[in-house]
Order: sequence, then C-alpha cells, then structure tokens
Amino acid sequence: MTPRETLLAEAAKRVLITDGAFGTEIQNWKLSEADYAGSLGLSHDQKGNNDILALTKPEVPESIHRAYFAAGADIAETNTFSANRISQADYGAEHLVREINVESAKLARRIADEFQAKDGRPRFVAGAIGPTNKTLSLSPDVNDPGFREIEFDYLKDVYREQIDALVEGGADFVLIETVFDTLNAKAGIMAAIEAGNDLGRDLPIMLSMTLTDLSGRNLSGHTVEAFWHAVRHARPLTIGLNCSFGAEQLRPHVKTLSQICDTLIMVYPNAGLPNELGAYDEAPETTAGLVRDWAENRQVNVLGGCCGSTPAHIQAIAEAVRELPPRKIPTPEVRTRLAGLEPFTMAA
Repeated sequence: MTPRETLLAEAAKRVLITDGAFGTEIQNWKLSEADYAGSLGLSHDQKGNNDILALTKPEVPESIHRAYFAAGADIAETNTFSANRISQADYGAEHLVREINVESAKLARRIADEFQAKDGRPRFVAGAIGPTNKTLSLSPDVNDPGFREIEFDYLKDVYREQIDALVEGGADFVLIETVFDTLNAKAGIMAAIEAGNDLGRDLPIMLSMTLTDLSGRNLSGHTVEAFWHAVRHARPLTIGLNCSFGAEQLRPHVKTLSQICDTLIMVYPNAGLPNELGAYDEAPETTAGLVRDWAENRQVNVLGGCCGSTPAHIQAIAEAVRELPPRKIPTPEVRTRLAGLEPFTMAA
C-alpha cells in the first residue's frame, strides 16, 4: 500500500499519535555554539539553528526521535521547521538546505523503520515545513500596504527545494505546519503537488493552521472554516491545528474542523500557555486529559504536542486515548463552498 493508504488504514483502527516539540527538547541539551557549528566553517553564529544539527550533531535529533517513538508515537516530524533558503539565510547556511533536509529525513526514516521492525506497527515520517519569517498576504511596511518582501513564485520555489530534499531522504508526507498565512500555505501546496507530479506518484500533504487569537483566525485573517475551504482542493491527508495555544483554548475550533472536514483531523497543541518566563508548565496528565475529551467525542484522528510538550506528554496522550475509537470521516453535503476571510456556502 502507499503511505496514504497505510495511514488511512491505521487511522480507521485507532487514534494515531504524532510526536511532540523539538525546540524545547533541544534546549535541554544546553548546546554550545561549537556544538551547533561543528566543522562546517560557516561565517555566522549557528547557536539556535536547530535544523543544522542533522549535520553537526545528529545524535541530538536522533535521541529525540527515539524518545518520542518509545513514548508511543506513530509519526515522526523531521527536525526541519526552518530548513529552507529564507530562514537559513539568517545563519549563512542557505547553501546547505538540501543536505540538511535529506539528512534529517534519512535520520527519522531510519529510526521509524527500526521501531516498525520491532513490533510490525507502521511508523511514518512527515517532512516538516515551517512558514518562514515572510508573509505573502501582509505588508511589513505600515506606510506601504501594497509592499511585499517576497513573491508567490519565489516562495513556491523555496518550498519546492525543501520538499524535494525531504522526499529524497525518505519522508512519507509533506507537513505544511504552523500556517499563519493561508497564501504561504498555498505556495507550499503548489510546490508539493508539482513535486508529486514530477515524481509520478501521490505525495500526501498534511496541513496544520496556527491561530493568532481566540477568535479562531490566523494572521492573514482566515477562520478555520475559511481556511479549510481554501485548501480542500489539495486533498490533504490531514488537516488541523498546532501551536498558538494549549488544548483548552483550541477546543471550539477542533470541534468546527471535525464537523466539516472530509479528511483526517490532526491536532498538536502547546503544553498549555507559557508562564511569565516563556516556559510551559502544563503537566503531561493535564494535556492528556484535555485531548482525551476530543477523542471521546470522536473529533480527532491524530494527536500530539507542540511547544513545551515532551516525550512524557506524548506517552500520557497515547495512554489516554489507547482504547478510544477514532473519528469517522464525514461525507459533507455537496455544495459550492468558497472562502474569503469568512466561509461562503451557496444554497442548494
């Protein structure tokens, strides 16, 4: 079976588990500048460039992948959130984008296959693609609303470079995550579709939106329902929410997506809201209890964690939903559904 077919088959049996945060786990290693920089001889300071660890200190992401799989994860997200030409330019490492992504995907693939070989349970690798620090929808200049730092075709090419490398390294899916700008996501979608067409095979897309405030909109102003209408044409394997808030704040928006989306719902919230020092204090049992409510109400198919979550959070979530049935994918009534910032559905 194809990766899409295998994941759908597994998701029909149970609630699947994706992994948790990488950045906060890497921070626990207390790495020095020399650890990040390695022997690459780059001109810029590399401290904080988590993605480059695939080349300079691969034992760090390897250890984190192992911990999440051991905790019960079915899906590993590659450590490539900022492994694109735009973000890596801040570190003078844009020429290493392909190598970072290939090696990150290979590393996750090897460990996923190793865990699958132990018990026969399928493990998957999602190639993680972050939004970059640029936006196609908004001007960074308040005095010039029409100004854009980048163009759509350029961002599409940036994403295509990353996608090709992730697939080369063995990623099953393209995960376009933390979507704050729907137009950025569309550039990623187009890049993934073109990559799949050039490969001559299905390249499943996962989409995960991040909310800017409790009203349920992203930075470009789209509600979760409008976002779905804007991207449904891509036939995403999963759609959902990540980051921004904890599970408590995401509750109504998860319910909305669950009711309207004819695909799998994947949600991986932060471990609550950050404290005054920016740290996350929500205990694994608390997070697990909150997301269990979604599973009990048949609203989710895949659960995991974002900022502040740890292998302990993932283990608690996996245990909390182990006996619960997965959400069944609905068949929505056929209607013409469009999206501006708000959804628009034509009457029959």
